[in-house]
Amino acid sequence: MGYRSLSAIDDGDKGFLWKVWCSDMKKVYTCFCTDVIHEGHLNILREAKRYGEVTVGILSDAAMIKFNRFPTITMAEREQIVRDTGLADAVVIQDEIMYDDIFARLRPDYVIHGDNWCEGPERAIRGNVVRNLERYGGELIEVGYTNNANVKKIDENIREKLAMPEYRRRRLRQLIGLCPVVKTIEVHSGLTGLIAEKTIVEHNGELDQFDAMWLSSLCDSTAKGKPDIELVDMSSRMRTIDDVMEVTTKPIILDGDTGGLVEHFVYNVRTLERMGVSAVIIEDKTGLKKNSLFGTEVAQTQDTIENFCGKIRAGKDAQRTQEFMIIARIESLILEKGQEDALKRAFAYVDAGADAVMIHSRKKTPDEIFDFCDRFRDRDKDTPIVVVPTSFNSVTETELAAHGVNIVIYANQLTRSAFPAMRDTAVEILKNHRALEVDAKLMPFQEIITLIDDM
Repeated sequence: MGYRSLSAIDDGDKGFLWKVWCSDMKKVYTCFCTDVIHEGHLNILREAKRYGEVTVGILSDAAMIKFNRFPTITMAEREQIVRDTGLADAVVIQDEIMYDDIFARLRPDYVIHGDNWCEGPERAIRGNVVRNLERYGGELIEVGYTNNANVKKIDENIREKLAMPEYRRRRLRQLIGLCPVVKTIEVHSGLTGLIAEKTIVEHNGELDQFDAMWLSSLCDSTAKGKPDIELVDMSSRMRTIDDVMEVTTKPIILDGDTGGLVEHFVYNVRTLERMGVSAVIIEDKTGLKKNSLFGTEVAQTQDTIENFCGKIRAGKDAQRTQEFMIIARIESLILEKGQEDALKRAFAYVDAGADAVMIHSRKKTPDEIFDFCDRFRDRDKDTPIVVVPTSFNSVTETELAAHGVNIVIYANQLTRSAFPAMRDTAVEILKNHRALEVDAKLMPFQEIITLIDDM
């Protein structure tokens, strides 16, 4: 990882790198994670040429999505646009955000980078580069970031391209192929969508962000002050989708409840697909919806395998692209019908065309989820598995991935964290007849609006 072997490098680059490794030529390294080469990148490359022979790293797709936007062109195309500048002596793939592996291979005398990584989460990357260079006396050279109307326009165009339905819709499938686990967070408004879109953290020397967004019917209903019984109709749900899509680029998974009548489900599949939604999850229950977390405490009726398979087939037949996903949510463990029923349904739903299965549980430990996943994977190695660790929240993404889970949905945590904060604020204002006592708990509005892009 971190650097391709000589056998994986084009002949021209191979000869160049061998020449550099065997000579006293100064080695210069810079790494790009961009879909477009603009004047700022050209400035960096021209500066790099002043110091020696230039190797340009192209950050891999899997590394890019840890802290940057999803690429809109292939890695091979990104390599080619760098070669086309005529300013790179060699181009390699950097498979990790941090530079440890690439430095161990290349040991560049100079690293050239824009100074835009001095603030924000990317400071962690800069720190990693500095530490690596200090080990053998290399030098970091930072070029002033090019920030003008032309560069801003290019950046806006890339973002708009990412938001287009044809790009957004297919991204969930792409992420499943790239990520050990697709990390998905609940959103229910444009503002929560921006939190999901822009939250990047540095932890233990790594950068990370959420990969996708979950539009929960529970949280959408709650935000509107209505019960979670499918009272909020699909037209209203789609307005929420529009609000989120207008300000974000990440793929959306929609909570489709039971899917409703087959005739309605078919229509909604086409509408969601056209909007750019990546997937809909429908659960195998019938009648008036009751939240799954109530389990057997309330009357809940599971659909027959035959009927639910028919709904899946109808939805798949209605699709107009291969990108949209219909995910079958299995309620057998919630309703205490056991593993055999859950597995029987899972395999039947996959045979009917489901693109993934979601298994749900009310247990406080993940044991029955692990058991299901292990047994499912014994027979089906490829169909994605989705889990929602609300009750069994001590389990880590790494543990889930080890049992074959592909998508983890944090289904209601933003809503649940916001409610007590807002209620406590209201109580304090009423008690004190002023807002002073709550001010220390409040985020300055200037900080909130930094999430919102200027149009």
